[in-house]
Amino acid sequence: MIIMEEQQLQKKTNRKNFRNKGIRDFGKYSGIAFQMVAIILVTTWGGVKLDKLTGFKTPVFTIVLSLLGVFAAIYTAVKDFIK
Repeated sequence: MIIMEEQQLQKKTNRKNFRNKGIRDFGKYSGIAFQMVAIILVTTWGGVKLDKLTGFKTPVFTIVLSLLGVFAAIYTAVKDFIK
């Protein structure tokens, strides 16, 4: 009787831990996604501001900085995934 109760308690604990792990993973990966978006937005915004300051006809800084932002975001995400 006692063994059955212990097994039921262990099953409940395992389900709870599995659910908590899913929530932690969701928070971790959604945080990485928000970080990537923030990096890309900041670098693109900086490129737009620099293009307005310099007065170029073609958006050179916007293109260059947005591409650098994408690469930086990918690098950051891969670095976090490896951990």
